[in-house]
Amino acid sequence: MRKLGDTDVLNKTVALRVDLNVPVKDGNVLDDARILAIIPTLQYLQKQNSKTVLISHFGRPEAGVFDSKFSLLPVAKSLREILNQEIPLFTSIDEVNFNADISLIENIRFLSGEITNDLDLSKKLSDLADVYVFDAFGTSHRPHASTYGAIQAAHSSCAGFLLEDETHALKKATDSQETPTLSIVGGSKVSSKLEVIKSLVKISDEVLTGGGITNTFLKAKGNNIGISLCEDSMLSHAKELLETEKILLPNEVVVSKNIDSNETRVCKIDSVQDDEMILDQILSSAAAEKISIAKKIIWNGPVGVFEYKPFSKGTQDLADAIASSQAYSLAGGGETLLAIKMFIDKSNISYCSTGGGAFLEFMEGKELPSLTALGFKF
Repeated sequence: MRKLGDTDVLNKTVALRVDLNVPVKDGNVLDDARILAIIPTLQYLQKQNSKTVLISHFGRPEAGVFDSKFSLLPVAKSLREILNQEIPLFTSIDEVNFNADISLIENIRFLSGEITNDLDLSKKLSDLADVYVFDAFGTSHRPHASTYGAIQAAHSSCAGFLLEDETHALKKATDSQETPTLSIVGGSKVSSKLEVIKSLVKISDEVLTGGGITNTFLKAKGNNIGISLCEDSMLSHAKELLETEKILLPNEVVVSKNIDSNETRVCKIDSVQDDEMILDQILSSAAAEKISIAKKIIWNGPVGVFEYKPFSKGTQDLADAIASSQAYSLAGGGETLLAIKMFIDKSNISYCSTGGGAFLEFMEGKELPSLTALGFKF
């Protein structure tokens, strides 16, 4: 993969595609983790006396229409505060100049050719600067103009430091032969994580499941799950995966008659009543032991509805166990990162990926268009 450290950017102009799709409320950035993640790349470019214009999407606006609620203005404000310097925000590509050290173009998805990977827009983006640097792992699975076409069209293109760190961490997790390897896959649907689970079963000694995914596996085993979230269409797939004998299910779960109730009870998995739903699971002593002896842990998804206090203990105990482990731990996905932020010190996880869909597709073994365009070898 072509890397920033091997690319001549001294005194050059740089178009830097980043992922600044951050949570915003009332004009303020709620979580600046993705902004902070690009700072090492920006600082390196400044040391090289480069002039940089940032390109990012924000949300899913209607293409070709400016909508103030999808403006990057709050992000520009946050960048100004972090870097303590002025960050001009250009409303269009035609406005771009390099008078400031760092500037930002308004939401790239306002342009109608972005999502369709329009050739003219790709060329326009690649022609903005001397070098096109891609540092937005979270969008690397999207073949859009700014994430694919511009990389291909650019005279000089390379990966930024964040992308380099991401791919190194993910390759280490998927390629390492260290055992025992434990993977954790939580979430509501088996269908959205089926290929991930299949891939992780191949490289893991065991896969611990959580959330609605666990419910589907429990039903596939013949357990009564009451009115719990479940995908009946996935039961045959769940049975096939259970035959690998690598799926690690809980012994006890937290149930309630509805999600808003404070009336909960802990019960064995064979004692769920017809009018109850499983909303959390208890980390068994066997699972805790497996986490403690693991050499490598891959974590994607909570094990319960952790945003609700009565159903947060399973995910909190899981996070605590992983944080205490000596294993190389890789975490990815928005809900996983939120759980880490809520329950433990992020520094106790070896690497937290900034990607959601891109993280999952990498774990599935798929080629990501942006990485392919940069010469990455899968």
